[in-house]
Amino acid sequence: MTTPDNRQADIDSRHAAMSLSAALPCDIVLYLLLPMYAAQFHVSLAEAGVLLAANRLVRIAGYRWVASFYAQRGDRPTCTLAVCAAILCALGYTVASGFWALLPLRLLWGMAFAGLNLSTQAMSTANPQGAARRSGRSRGVIAIGPMLWLPAAALLAPHIGPRMVFALVAATALLGLLAARRLPQHAYAPPQPRRWKLPNALDWWSFLEGLTLDGLFIVGLAYMSKQSFGADGELVAGVLMALRYAGEIVLSPLGGWLAERFGAVKVLVTLSLATCVALVGFGGGLLWLFAGLIVILRALQLPLLAPIVAARTPPAQRVHALAGRAIWRDIGAGMGPMLAGLLLPVMSSLWLYSLAASALALAAIACGRQPVPVPPAPLSGQP
Repeated sequence: MTTPDNRQADIDSRHAAMSLSAALPCDIVLYLLLPMYAAQFHVSLAEAGVLLAANRLVRIAGYRWVASFYAQRGDRPTCTLAVCAAILCALGYTVASGFWALLPLRLLWGMAFAGLNLSTQAMSTANPQGAARRSGRSRGVIAIGPMLWLPAAALLAPHIGPRMVFALVAATALLGLLAARRLPQHAYAPPQPRRWKLPNALDWWSFLEGLTLDGLFIVGLAYMSKQSFGADGELVAGVLMALRYAGEIVLSPLGGWLAERFGAVKVLVTLSLATCVALVGFGGGLLWLFAGLIVILRALQLPLLAPIVAARTPPAQRVHALAGRAIWRDIGAGMGPMLAGLLLPVMSSLWLYSLAASALALAAIACGRQPVPVPPAPLSGQP
């Protein structure tokens, strides 16, 4: 493939982000409704935690298969199939009951998200010039769908039931097919032979960021809101989760600009340490204040990983390096809901979130100390 010019890279990045934005509510709404309506889906809270983690856990094994398919077929077929799979999952939630009936739908979504996520990151870093800015804007577009659907789902579920909400989510996900059909269809370089190597500092940061912010925080938010606000808990959790995505729309582009201005690694370390402080406050029970702060900090951090990985990786292996970092994040994010489901009912939330924050702080500091190799600059038109 050739390196696209800035204008074409912006267009492709936007279309990939729109595909994921339309499909993502098929998953995000379940994070809100499943812990609150676990009985209606005939699962326990612990089983709900496993189901919410399953889509990430399957990607640990399946990401490389998805990356190979993506490299051979390109963005358009990958994203089209992924959006179709997301619609099928949402329709499945309208009828499926019990752990074993819901599990295949979660596994299918996991593979679908892998393709969509890989496309958005590859498109945003296709041209090294402006990659951080493009990554920030992409994250902002992705957040639109979840931001609109989370409060809508919280309002609709008490009146029409959680299952009918997913029927409506499936209908709006059809819009993702329109964006997916506008993506390019070209192949990428094949992956290098797999070799086991110890995780580096950025791998550990990806793992712990997934564990804390994508796992423990999201499930804990729904659980603690229900405990703190009773009958209004689902609306409170829905609003807070929606604000998380509203923050991404506004703040992720700002995070991309900060990375261009001050360096992505420096910004990542600073924001991660601030997030650790906020996690301790969140676990201590100051739900509104520190949940809002975590939302802001997470939104600023989202566009940082892809340009860091792209800067440290030869251009021909960029797609597969992005997939590798996503695997580590998924390992952490897959463990997070399970830990939350098992530990929140029996362990102090302050201790749980303080321990997670301490580990994340150590990983962030290690990222700041790791030397950054500078690969040769890619030439336009070079495969």
